[in-house]
Amino acid sequence: MNKLYWLDQIKLQDRAKVGDKAFYLSKIIQRGYPVMPGFVVSAEILRQFLENLNSSESLVADLPHSSLHLDVTNWRQLQQVASRLRQEIMTATVTQEWVSTIFQAAREWETSCLILRPSLAVSTATPGMKNISGLLESVFCQCEPEAIALALKRTWSQIFRARSLLYWQHLGINLQQINLAVLVQPVENAIASGSLTTNPSGWEIEATLGLGIAIALGEVQPDVYYIQPETGVVLEQQLGNKMLAYSIDDAAPKVFSQPVPNSALTPDHTCLITYILPEAQQKQYSLQEEYLQQIIALATQLVSELGKTFTIKWTIAGQTTSGKLYITQVSPSQSIIPHSHFIRGLGAAGGRVAASALVITNSQQKPEQLPKGVILVVPTITPDWLPLLQQVGGIITEQGGLTSHAAILSRELGITAVVNATSATTLIQTGERLLLDGDRGEVYRIKGDSKEEMERGREENLLSSHHPNPKAPHPAVTSHLPMIATQLLVNLSQSTLIEQVQNLPVDGVGLLRSELMVLNILNGQHPNSWILNGRQAELLELWSEQIMQFARAFAPRPIFYRSLDWRSQDLPSLRDSLESSPQSMLGERGTFSYLRNPAVFELELKALASVQQAGYCNVNLILPFVRTVEEFVFCRRKVEQAFLTEVAQFQLWMMAEVPSVLFLLPEYVIAGVAGISIGTNDLTQLLLGVDREQGQLAKVFNERHPAVMSAIAQLIQMAKTAGIPCSICGQAPALYPEIIDKLVEWGITSISVEPEAIERTYQAIARAEQRLILAAAKRKLN
Repeated sequence: MNKLYWLDQIKLQDRAKVGDKAFYLSKIIQRGYPVMPGFVVSAEILRQFLENLNSSESLVADLPHSSLHLDVTNWRQLQQVASRLRQEIMTATVTQEWVSTIFQAAREWETSCLILRPSLAVSTATPGMKNISGLLESVFCQCEPEAIALALKRTWSQIFRARSLLYWQHLGINLQQINLAVLVQPVENAIASGSLTTNPSGWEIEATLGLGIAIALGEVQPDVYYIQPETGVVLEQQLGNKMLAYSIDDAAPKVFSQPVPNSALTPDHTCLITYILPEAQQKQYSLQEEYLQQIIALATQLVSELGKTFTIKWTIAGQTTSGKLYITQVSPSQSIIPHSHFIRGLGAAGGRVAASALVITNSQQKPEQLPKGVILVVPTITPDWLPLLQQVGGIITEQGGLTSHAAILSRELGITAVVNATSATTLIQTGERLLLDGDRGEVYRIKGDSKEEMERGREENLLSSHHPNPKAPHPAVTSHLPMIATQLLVNLSQSTLIEQVQNLPVDGVGLLRSELMVLNILNGQHPNSWILNGRQAELLELWSEQIMQFARAFAPRPIFYRSLDWRSQDLPSLRDSLESSPQSMLGERGTFSYLRNPAVFELELKALASVQQAGYCNVNLILPFVRTVEEFVFCRRKVEQAFLTEVAQFQLWMMAEVPSVLFLLPEYVIAGVAGISIGTNDLTQLLLGVDREQGQLAKVFNERHPAVMSAIAQLIQMAKTAGIPCSICGQAPALYPEIIDKLVEWGITSISVEPEAIERTYQAIARAEQRLILAAAKRKLN
């Protein structure tokens, strides 16, 4: 094996061998800055490993000399190639000499846990590639030979993941141009970890307790500190949401910990555990004043080395009373962010996108079409905008919270979005080039005419790892996921997403939003208008076909179709000609509207019956916004008259979102409810008296509020007592995955989330179930 490259000895000519991540760390450790020690397994080792793969597959036999020219638009082919390549790597044997060399070097640190960080360098002949953050992930392992070999293969195999192959093709990079080294470092227990981002207008520190992997996995909302660069004064600090923390296996606080394997990263040979933070710690900031000042002082020093714009990741290693600050990653200025004026809102759908702005100052004046790829800037978005949004690259709204229509639509469609961006339509002009950061909730202006800046923005968007774009095909992630008992379902409305979602590890569709689904077939007219104009048969056929697309794709997995739940103000362009009552915040929503005008509901039931008659028995019905038992009974009779209940598999459910259900559920069960689905969005706004469309009340609209959590717990318990299933389909589990622990503990039957949240929700369910199993085992032993 070629020599290992120690961080404090790397030279300029070694850059291609060690990769950029290790190279930048070596520069600052050699200047005396605190960096965790480490060494690099050079890119040449990977090249030798690939050359020695023994395979009859022609695709594999040519590695690493193959350029792998794939048709990346053929998602199935891309998935098959990626899966085959990674399988070959994972089943191959790493040369024992290499493993022994790494193990002997790592033993000098006297640590039980190692982290392997991918460190990439690409030929300078390839333009446009600047930042691959999020494309390749670090791997943790125990400091033992078998675990090291496995972790090394996992790290190497990432360059052949589907999204990696897609990225290489996007930039025209051949495998011969890719140099992937591996930086090996010890892992110590951390008091706190996070990042520091600097620019001339301000510094921002993010922090969480324990190891920083909790932030990388999106499992916590970190504390944030805003610092004035000139003085180092803390201008503002915001407490995050930190229920979980990560530690190495032999160092977690045993009093509070409920250890589980960290299967999201290393299913075998893991050295990490998660533990639940005590409530008192959750309400405290991660950084003591002493450590906060150390980070600020470090930033002041690094400005002279790296310039005014850079990002570092840091950790405070040690025990609970003392610790040492280390830099774990350095990213010099490579961003397209020009650090001019920016607007801050709420990040509603993650990712980054750079494009020209299209400003519409009046939401009521909806255009007939929008240019492809623009960033739409508008006061607010109502559901009838849906057909227009398919073409946009990003969305900025002045109003709305995280459960507003704009936020929900953008997450399902995979469109980067920022909501509650005050005065956006005034501050932004049509034609301006913007960078939209949906993770941070920020909008930047891109200055100058550089096409390269815009290309970098598109590149950043490709590399968004924690919020994958549902527009892009979804990989089937079942190969590395543990078994779970709680059902995981998906929320959908668009048939265009079926092919990309149907192979995800879901047990069915937990919420098929009918009102968004049918917008694609109504041609701007309310269903009542179709009926009054004698086009009922035509609409019935279109409606049936829409539902049948989902039934066909997911059969035999169940689909829970929620019937229409429209407020008139949500659909200004589809006014109901029969509407006469004044508008209100709630409107004549849900089942009450069926009593007032049953014609549309009856048409829906006929469409469901048509699907049954076509041989699909997997579609069930959820009634929305049920206020009274009398409303439910009226709808049940309509369902029976449509002969839907003659199919044995058919189930009639209702949404549990109006607080009266907390008192009436036993009566609903007697009346025939077969199951309930908790809609946390409406339940929260009705319990707390907060309109979810008002972004300025985002801090008040909290689905983790004790009153809301208590109501959810009560509904689950009441459903268990009644012997009916209880699902949850609101945004709460996707926005706040930490509550999944409680949902599973309370006995939720199923959890339904947007496509982009499937994998992290699956992992959260697995961890919650493992904790319960371990806790039960401990009680049995005691």
